Amino acid sequence: MRHTTRRLLTGAVLVLAAGGGLGMSPGAAYAAGRSATIDVSGDLKIRSAPSTAAKVVGTVKDGTKVSIACAVTGPSVSGKVRTTKVWDRLTSGAYIAHGYVRTSAKIPACAVPAKKTTPVYVTGTVRTTDGAVNTRTGPYTSSAVAGTLANNTIVKIDCAAQGSSVAGTVRTSAQWDRLADGRYVSHAYMLSGTVKACAAAPAAPTTPAAPVLTPEQFIKAAVPGAQQGWRDYGVPPSVTIAQAILESGWGRSGLSAVDKNYFGIKCQNGAYGPHATGCHVYKTTECTKAGKCFEMNDAFRTYSSMARSFRDHGHFLKANKRYAPAFAYTRNADKFIEQVWKAGYATDPKYVPKVTGIMATYRLYQYDTWK
Repeated sequence: MRHTTRRLLTGAVLVLAAGGGLGMSPGAAYAAGRSATIDVSGDLKIRSAPSTAAKVVGTVKDGTKVSIACAVTGPSVSGKVRTTKVWDRLTSGAYIAHGYVRTSAKIPACAVPAKKTTPVYVTGTVRTTDGAVNTRTGPYTSSAVAGTLANNTIVKIDCAAQGSSVAGTVRTSAQWDRLADGRYVSHAYMLSGTVKACAAAPAAPTTPAAPVLTPEQFIKAAVPGAQQGWRDYGVPPSVTIAQAILESGWGRSGLSAVDKNYFGIKCQNGAYGPHATGCHVYKTTECTKAGKCFEMNDAFRTYSSMARSFRDHGHFLKANKRYAPAFAYTRNADKFIEQVWKAGYATDPKYVPKVTGIMATYRLYQYDTWK
C-alpha cells in the first residue's frame, strides 16, 4: 500500500510538471544528465529526433536507467506514465518520449539553435574598358589572382574593405568589394549601391625576398627560356638574357621577385598576352622629357615562371611592328639589340653598349643556338 501511494504521488508530481513545461528554464543542455527510469510495457524506441516519424536508433527495456540532458517539444505521445508533447534528449544525443519516463529531477529545456539568417547582398555590375578585371584573394593588387570578371558581369557583393588604390574605368578607389564567394574585386570597376564595411579583411601579403643568385646561377636558370624564345620568335638568346640582367638587376627587382617579370612588360588595356597569368597594378613615377615627374598607377604582367617571362619578351618584340627592323638580324645579336633600341625600346643613350657589354663579359653569345 505504501509503495502504491508513493508511486501515485510521484506520477501526480510528474503530470503537474509536464503541464507546466516540466519546470524547464531556457539554457543549454547539461553535460551531466538527469537520472530517470523507463516505465514501458515492452521496449521503448529511441529516435534520432523528437518525433514518432524519426529514425529508430535503438531501444530500452522497462526499468532501464537513462541519463537525460534536456527536453524539447514534439508530437504528443500517450505513454504509460503520461500523455505529453515533451521529448527527452538523452546525453547520447538521441530522443525518447517523456510519456514513458519517471524522474523527480528538474529537466532543463534544450537550447534553441540560433536561426540562420539569409545574407543580404548588394548587386553590382562590372564596368571595364580595360579588359577582364582580376578578382583576388584579398583587397590588394599584390594578393593572388582568383579569377576574372568580364564587362557587364552582375555580381553579389557581401561587404567592402580598404586596400590598394586602383585607377579603374569607373573611378579611382582604394575600396575593394568582397563578393558572395569570398573573392575581392576593385570598386574602381564596379557600379553598385552603398556597401557595408567588412568586419575584417585579410592582411596585405608580404613581399617575398628577392632570390639571391650568383651571376652563374642566374644565367643557368635563364638559358632555357631565352633559347625557347629564340625558337618561337627569333630573338637571340644572348640579347634576352642580357636585357633581363640589366632590367631586373639579376632578378632582384620587385617586379621579378614578386611577379617573375624580368623586362617590365606592361598590360595593354587589361590584355596580358599568351604567356602571362594576369596583371599587377603598381604605383610608379613617370617623367616627361622636360623633367617633370608624377606618380601614376600602372599594370604590369605577371608570370608563373622565369621561362614564361623570357618567352613573352620574344612575343612582345615580335608582335610590335616598330621592332620589325630588328628581325632582319636574328642571327646577329649586336645588330638586333641596336635596332630594338633605335625603335624606341629605351631612351638611355648608353643602352646598347650596356647590353652588349653584359653579353661580352658573361660570354652570353655561346647560348645563341644557331651557332
